[in-house]
Amino acid sequence: MRVLIVDDEKRIADGVRKYFEQAGFEVQAAYDGQSALKIALTDHPDLIILDWMLPGLSGIDVCREIRRESNVPIIMLTARVEESDKLIGLELGADDYMTKPFSPRELVARARAVLRRSQVEPVSAQRTYRFGNVILDINSRECKVNGEIIPLTPTEYDLLVFLVRHPNHVFSRSRLLEAADLGVFEGVERTVDVHIHNLRKKIEANPADPKIILTVFGVGYRFVSPINNTE
Repeated sequence: MRVLIVDDEKRIADGVRKYFEQAGFEVQAAYDGQSALKIALTDHPDLIILDWMLPGLSGIDVCREIRRESNVPIIMLTARVEESDKLIGLELGADDYMTKPFSPRELVARARAVLRRSQVEPVSAQRTYRFGNVILDINSRECKVNGEIIPLTPTEYDLLVFLVRHPNHVFSRSRLLEAADLGVFEGVERTVDVHIHNLRKKIEANPADPKIILTVFGVGYRFVSPINNTE
C-alpha cells in the first residue's frame, strides 16, 4: 500500500513516514499543497495523510481538488480544537481526522481502518441493491443514481451499505460510527451527521427533504426506502 504524507513541518512528516514504513507501507512525502496535489493526481496513492495548514494551497483546498478527481481515502491532520473546524474537512470528503499532537501509532491504526473500508468485499458478499433510482453494486463498490456513477468516499460507502442491509432499523450515531470502523477512536458522534449529510446530497432527490435516510430525532438514523436486491 502506498501512502502520501503531507505536512509542511518536515520533522512531523518524516517522523510519521518512519512509522508507516516500519508498518510495511510504501511512503511518499510532500511539504506544500501544490506538490501534494500533483502527487495525488499523478501517482494515485492508496491513502493520503493531509495536514490542514499548508503554505500556498491549504489542506482544505487540496482535499477539495482531490475529491473532484478521486475517492482516495483521506485522513486530515489539524491543530484546530473546535469541533466545527474539524468537521469542515469531513464535509469536503475526508474520511477521518486527527488532532495535533497525535500518536503516530494511532494514526497508522486509523490508516489501516480506512484502507480496510476501501477494499472490495469478498466474492461471497456480492449483491446489488436497488432502491428508487439508486443502484448500489457491492461487487464494484459503485453507487449509481439515475444511471450515473456517484462517487462515495469509503466512509460514505460503508455507512450506506450498513443502512441498506438493515432497512427500517433505527441506529444510534455511536452504532453507525462502529459500523464505519470509526468507533474505536475519538468517537465524535457529530461526524456521522456530516457523512449522512454528504450521502443525502449524493443520493436524495431533495436532500432538504430526505426520503431514503431519515433522521430519528434524539436517536439517530434509519433507511426506509424499499429495496430490491439480487445475488
